Amino acid sequence: MAYYRNRNGKWSYTVSLGMDPLTQKQKQITKSGFATKKEAISAARKVELEIENGTFIKETTMTFEAFTSEWIKYYSQSVKISSVRARSKEMKHFISVWGPYPLKKITKRIYQKRIVELSEKYSRNYMSGIHACGRMIFNHAVELGLIKVNPTENVQLPKYQAKVEDIENQDEVNNFLEKEELALFLRLTESDGLEMDSLVFTTLAYTGLRIGELLALKWTDFDEDRGSLRVTKTLYNPSNNIEKYQLLTPKTTGSIRTIRIDERLIKMLKRHSVKQKEIKLQRGVMYADNQFIFARNDGHPQLRKVVETRLKRLLKKAGIVKNITPHSFRHTHTSLLIEAGVGVKEIQQRLGHTDINTTMNIYAHMTANMEEKASQQFSQLMKDLL
Repeated sequence: MAYYRNRNGKWSYTVSLGMDPLTQKQKQITKSGFATKKEAISAARKVELEIENGTFIKETTMTFEAFTSEWIKYYSQSVKISSVRARSKEMKHFISVWGPYPLKKITKRIYQKRIVELSEKYSRNYMSGIHACGRMIFNHAVELGLIKVNPTENVQLPKYQAKVEDIENQDEVNNFLEKEELALFLRLTESDGLEMDSLVFTTLAYTGLRIGELLALKWTDFDEDRGSLRVTKTLYNPSNNIEKYQLLTPKTTGSIRTIRIDERLIKMLKRHSVKQKEIKLQRGVMYADNQFIFARNDGHPQLRKVVETRLKRLLKKAGIVKNITPHSFRHTHTSLLIEAGVGVKEIQQRLGHTDINTTMNIYAHMTANMEEKASQQFSQLMKDLL
């Protein structure tokens, strides 16, 4: 039974929620601010009906920032640290605006408004991550019975207009080395490269490995007899600290794979193994032997930042002005597989794509580039003839 009260011209109701099994005390809910008693009675009856049907939810007074702090701890229990880092960054876009705001006060309109604001600043790819983060946060709040309505439900990202960030990202997909450029670059790694440069970039170009997968390789992953490399992990080291790194599972389940390699790369790895053993003997106990193939002279895995710096140095020497990154060798490898007539399914397995659409998107980019090149070559041929 509800109780009603009038204070300063405003009505309120108090409804009993029953006995708290832990405290053995009566729980109540009170709400005020109604202009008339009739309005208070109507609202109270809705609450009583929800209690009777077992659908009543007493929404939390917790702030958005307080709840997300709890959520990220829960989320971190079942995902990789790299995912936690990404989600922590994404949820800051909400906390910066809603931090002290009560979680239950964030409506669909408020959420949609924030998504629109952020979409004007960031790429669609990044916005997909932010929106996914928002959905997970509010889904968890609903599951815990802290809010009644999920404000992210049915919210869609705005119709996308291409932005500078996306054009840059697209350029990175298209910026791969042509066959002749790759040959020039790899020859330069042998003549002008620093320690391990030739092996690092040849392996990237000949396997399509992600840089994290390459740096995580251990000698137990190399099968000389079968001529293969087994990919089971990736190196996570966002701070580029020599010792503070982690070995994580690969990007997706499909990324766990065995890659066949050619005789040239096998011979390079064998020569590198001999040289590394000599370094171990020289360094003795100072060498942290964790069996990494691409190890520094102290035994710790090479830093991604070092690979990137050396890549820039060699590109400059080669006179290649494209925006090439370590990941570009993955696209280069794909383009060469396509040119060699390898099928999409085989490319998917070799690159470790769980989703065939990922392979198809890259395949489409590469094929379009090759078609454009063929058209230009034909046009030039005809000009020469005429």
